[in-house]
Amino acid sequence: MVAHLRRTANRLSVPLSALITRLARYGGTLVWLACLAPLAIAAESTQFYAEDIKAAMGEHLNAVFDKDGHFRLTDDVTEEALVMTFMEIHDPVRQMDGDTYFACTDFHPVGEEAKVYDIDFWLQPTDGELKVVRTKVHKEPRRSLFGWYKHPRYTFVGNDIEYLYED
Repeated sequence: MVAHLRRTANRLSVPLSALITRLARYGGTLVWLACLAPLAIAAESTQFYAEDIKAAMGEHLNAVFDKDGHFRLTDDVTEEALVMTFMEIHDPVRQMDGDTYFACTDFHPVGEEAKVYDIDFWLQPTDGELKVVRTKVHKEPRRSLFGWYKHPRYTFVGNDIEYLYED
């Protein structure tokens, strides 16, 4: 019940406590809700915002950059060891289902500024702070007649990944 109330509050963009107050005020005699309200308020998780997600990403990247300031990642499809330079975090960053947050970034291989990788990061709260729990290459650089472009490997359907091509 608490999870359902929390999801409803998130969809309506209101705090859980405000939703419970509204339901109690307009929902008639909801004795069960009055009994549940303290539990739901206590279970309410911290809400993180765009600036929190970006700050957590900055902390994560600073922690994982090598001594030369490069980001290292093994591509889960090609198994290539990538050594890249950070470019930017895309707007918007967002909240996905429940307590999962998401940031999309651009990196380029060291010395190859025109070749851009789109790297996705998933974050979840740990001890009240957002921490990266998953990293994945979303788009890889491909050459065309007109230069380099970012070729997507997957897209999002809601919050789920849908792969675009067979391996």
